Amino acid sequence: MTVDNVRPDGDPGTAGRGKNYKWIALSNTTLGILMVTINQSILLISLPALFRGIKLNPLIPSNTSYFLWIFMGFILVTAVLVVSLGRVGDIYGRVKMYNLGFAVFTVFSILLSVTWLTGPAGALWIIIMRVFQGIGGAFLFANSTAILTDAFPADERGKAMGINGIAAVGGSFLGLILGGVLAPIEWRLVFLVSVPFGLFGTVWAYLKLRDNGIRIPAKIDWLGNALFAIGLIAVLTGIVYSLLPYGGHPTGWTNPYVLTAIFGGIVVLVLFGWVETRVPAPMFRLSLFKIRSFTCGNIAGMLGALGRGGLQFMLIIWLQGIWLPQHGYSFARTPLWAGIYMVPLTIGFLLLGPLSGILSDRYGARLFATAGLIVSGASFLLLELLPINFSYIWFALLIFMFAVGMGLFFSPNQASVMNSLPPDQRGAGAGMLNTFQNSATVLSMGLFFTIVTLGLASRLPTHLYKGLVAAGVDPSAAHLVANEPPIGSLFSAFLGENPIQELLGPTGALSKLSPSQAAYITGRSFFPHLIEAPFAAGLHLAFTFAAIATAIAVVFSAFRGRRYMHQPVPTAEELAEGAAESAGVLGLDETAVLTGLDETAARPGGKGNGNGSRAGVARRSGNGHNGVSAASASSGADTEAGSSSENI
Repeated sequence: MTVDNVRPDGDPGTAGRGKNYKWIALSNTTLGILMVTINQSILLISLPALFRGIKLNPLIPSNTSYFLWIFMGFILVTAVLVVSLGRVGDIYGRVKMYNLGFAVFTVFSILLSVTWLTGPAGALWIIIMRVFQGIGGAFLFANSTAILTDAFPADERGKAMGINGIAAVGGSFLGLILGGVLAPIEWRLVFLVSVPFGLFGTVWAYLKLRDNGIRIPAKIDWLGNALFAIGLIAVLTGIVYSLLPYGGHPTGWTNPYVLTAIFGGIVVLVLFGWVETRVPAPMFRLSLFKIRSFTCGNIAGMLGALGRGGLQFMLIIWLQGIWLPQHGYSFARTPLWAGIYMVPLTIGFLLLGPLSGILSDRYGARLFATAGLIVSGASFLLLELLPINFSYIWFALLIFMFAVGMGLFFSPNQASVMNSLPPDQRGAGAGMLNTFQNSATVLSMGLFFTIVTLGLASRLPTHLYKGLVAAGVDPSAAHLVANEPPIGSLFSAFLGENPIQELLGPTGALSKLSPSQAAYITGRSFFPHLIEAPFAAGLHLAFTFAAIATAIAVVFSAFRGRRYMHQPVPTAEELAEGAAESAGVLGLDETAVLTGLDETAARPGGKGNGNGSRAGVARRSGNGHNGVSAASASSGADTEAGSSSENI
């Protein structure tokens, strides 16, 4: 076991690195997470410019898979790899793996910015480079939270997670604005913008960050890593391809390949769980799920992400496809303005994220995390009451309310989960937390798109056919267009393209209309007016689903228990040394005390209750939070996953 520095409470910390080390760790990891989350979202707004730049129409059916993988590949690879790379950090050093992630991310940002290929070859290059960029992002995600947990004492971790969380959430919305500003100038800038920060962060991390966590040498669990990666890739890939129509159905949930991938992936993940209970050095210690705070925090985080993950995309489609065109914005301008109009989401989180973290350090996570989920769930229900052609002030207030709820929830939940972990498992534990949330985000996008698409499929064809015929379009062309899969209309709106122009163009129907008729049909208001009612039906159903998922998350968050912090269990050597010291202080016969301690340790459970031994151990590994010794904690508190803990 390697321990660079140990605080008086037995937890690795910043002793010997100066009082400012924790702020160096926080600022560097915040820069890393900000860079990754900006790159996750920057393509949402930049995709139209990117596809124009590589001369590829993503709405042609043969090109749709390119669109999906450029869009989803980054988040998918980070979801798959964070647990494995977090465990590698536990074994070989979190800072080493974090530094490697910064370097990998920067190199592939450079390679993305120098893309010279066009057509399908250009799309394939971007997909591959984005996957490797995502690997760098996974290194950063997997180890940054564990580095913060190592650097900060337990009573300051909520504050640290809150500030770091600002980067995670703020970056996702800053990416929308940056994409809207940079892409019209030059689409390669959306990748190049990360390079200066990546170079600076790589050098800074190498010079200033040091491993100060517990590392226990172990072999890499190759079988467990392979099973976990194969299973999760299969499930998430199946979800991605469920967005495409299949066999006359508007979605791909009846596609046998999709079903095989999802259910086969679940079987492989079950096999992974079985293997992990039988290998000597598992990739992830499943017994950690015996810790109630860890399990409930992960489930609450997963369900919260399931509720909110698809929200951002539905709001973008709502703004770009309906609201902004109806309020005077051309389809080409909607991507930028959608990002601007969603700024209240960022502001709400910026205000509440750090504050809730500071308060949770003092009062515990349960109250703030649970209250935050309640506020978020209420905002979903209130969004259902909002008309599709809304007054912006109400829209802004409701998404601000949602962000306030997420700000209350995020950092207390992160700190609660990380505080419950043994120091040598923080990388894998942080990876599991991120995997739950990122996988739930992918699943949420798939479910939200499916729900809205099914709502459109039931009503849009009739609305579209009647509207086109009434506007003078030939009935045969109108019938053909009206029966196109509705996901194409959603993708068009998402890419800032006029859906009617994309749908009618190949039929030649526009050329048969008068200039005034063609201008009316392809204008800003025609398609938004037709899609308004069908979209509302699917959107309300999606909000209901999100509210239900969040309500279940509330239950798990409340069930996490009172404040819970992992405390190290004293070893037999520490107990013996403590007993010897206590015997000297009390004037007792040291041999007799040690003999009694050995006899006690030999009993089932190995628990002694001698005050002398506790006093000695307290001087070396006592709990610095409430003056309770680690030995006392181990005899009185929960002993879950082989460790003792403090419940406050």
